[in-house]
Amino acid sequence: MTKFYSTLSRKVEPFVPRRKGVVKMFTCGPSVYQRPHIGNFRTFIFEDVLQRYLEFLGYSVERVLNFTDVEDKAIAAAHREGITLSVLIDRGADWFYQDAGRLRIKPPSHNPRSSTSVESAVSLIRQLLEQGSAYWYDVDIFFDPLKFPGFGKLFRLDMSRWPKTKRRFRKDTYPGVQWNRGDFILWHGYREGDTVYWDTAIGRGRPSWNIQDPGMVVSCLGSEIDIACGGEDNLYRHHDYTIAIIESLTGTEFAHYWFHGGHLLIDGKKMSKSRGNIINLDDLLKQGFSAEEVRFFLAGKPYRSRLNFTAGGLKKSCEILHRLQELATGLNPHGKPPGTSLTEGKLSRIFQEHMDNDLDLEGAVLHILADLEMFDDQRRHGELGAEKSLQIAGDLWKIDSVLQCIFPTVRV
Repeated sequence: MTKFYSTLSRKVEPFVPRRKGVVKMFTCGPSVYQRPHIGNFRTFIFEDVLQRYLEFLGYSVERVLNFTDVEDKAIAAAHREGITLSVLIDRGADWFYQDAGRLRIKPPSHNPRSSTSVESAVSLIRQLLEQGSAYWYDVDIFFDPLKFPGFGKLFRLDMSRWPKTKRRFRKDTYPGVQWNRGDFILWHGYREGDTVYWDTAIGRGRPSWNIQDPGMVVSCLGSEIDIACGGEDNLYRHHDYTIAIIESLTGTEFAHYWFHGGHLLIDGKKMSKSRGNIINLDDLLKQGFSAEEVRFFLAGKPYRSRLNFTAGGLKKSCEILHRLQELATGLNPHGKPPGTSLTEGKLSRIFQEHMDNDLDLEGAVLHILADLEMFDDQRRHGELGAEKSLQIAGDLWKIDSVLQCIFPTVRV
């Protein structure tokens, strides 16, 4: 039985989607005002592994990966560079597509942008105003979390500490992992001098970051999905805001399974511009590493744990991958899927047993590697029959539909 840890319940649970054989999955995409770094891609890669493994099991996965392209930081960045917002975000989107392709991240079913989903966000805001969960304050619109019973249930926020006096938080995002105990903004009403705005049914302005994800996911997947994903930082404010907005309007559970990936550290420290330790994919490619090696490193440890990037750690990961590739090539020298139908072999069963245990990719790889060493020894001594070799090759090809790095030159 496939079991995943859900942040909502804080338990490992059997995975049962709402509709048999079909999975609806929302993965928080990048803010495309800057180039995503390898820490961002650690999250996107674990989500890609999750999608590919569900497909390995036979599910049809409909996935949304959105682009946040209209927010305070993007507008400020465009102003600093003296370029239009559209030029800035198109450049950031191109960077993401390029690096995601090199890292073999599967294109999503839907890739909406907040700038092209304004009508959906406005529709939700209008419903929240009619319901009374949202209200006007000057030219802006805010959401009152106290109007949603159970607010903060994903984070397990202590609501006894909620202030008695009304407080409002107007920015799209705030630095650090902290809670803003007060009402959060849904709509930035137009003010003199604003350069980014839309004329809509609720007036001139722009949707805040807090309403953008709900608008995009509802327009693409509806208000009831199976899986929602993101980095561990999304547990502060962002994902509970999404739950409150959508479930306020539907009265039903938005997503039962919540996945949150641990951050990537650099030599034990958080990546930041002030420390000067931001690493992009190009930085590693210029050092002679391949994109497959980077993917394997970022995917190779438990996704919920923080991963510490060190030169030694990357080198050790590469050595494991190279041995895996070497053994796979020895058993399948042509690097092509064995054109025959075979029953599931031992390696596939091992892989599934580990992956069914909350995506234990590290355990699966180490177990498979040990068996491949044994099979290789049998092959070199003429003790491995042709049919068994074909079955092993077929297993490896199927497993690599998830890993995407055993046969790097021929995978698509």
